[in-house]
Amino acid sequence: MRIAFLTAPEGVEQIELTEPWQAAESAGHEPVLVSTKPGRIQAFDHLDKADTFAVDAVVGEAPAESFDALVLPGGVANPDFLRMDDKAVSFVRSFFDRGRPVAAICHAPWTLVEADVVRGRVLTSWPSLRTDIRNAGGTWVDEQVKICDHGAGKLVTSRKPDDLKAFCEAFLDVFSQEAA
Repeated sequence: MRIAFLTAPEGVEQIELTEPWQAAESAGHEPVLVSTKPGRIQAFDHLDKADTFAVDAVVGEAPAESFDALVLPGGVANPDFLRMDDKAVSFVRSFFDRGRPVAAICHAPWTLVEADVVRGRVLTSWPSLRTDIRNAGGTWVDEQVKICDHGAGKLVTSRKPDDLKAFCEAFLDVFSQEAA
């Protein structure tokens, strides 16, 4: 599968990008770093700058239809930047419109709220997003990982970096089922 990893130019939590990326690569998938600007993104280790990563494709230039699935890493600033970018929001929404699987961790569901795709779905996230998810018509649960198949395409969500092992196992399982 060709998997889009969507991040803002800065603010992504590095481990929430690198660990799922490595898991996807190890499973034989093709991860592609997509951002709102070309060049490099600046990852963070919580509030401290971490590594930079080369952008493979830019939202608006790489159609969502060219990907089989989407991963949304978290970080507090990352989804906040993404939800302010109309092209990024449309990119995310198109995966749901096409029934393609999506995985989001930590603060990443903020972008899902902005894309108006959580209504009627059950998901988890960093606890501070609970009210936003409920206000957007979703049901929030405090679980290590949640797989929701209410609506077009499966949605895999997780709460925090400590849940990364379960998150990676769950999204790889769901993505593999979708590829079959």
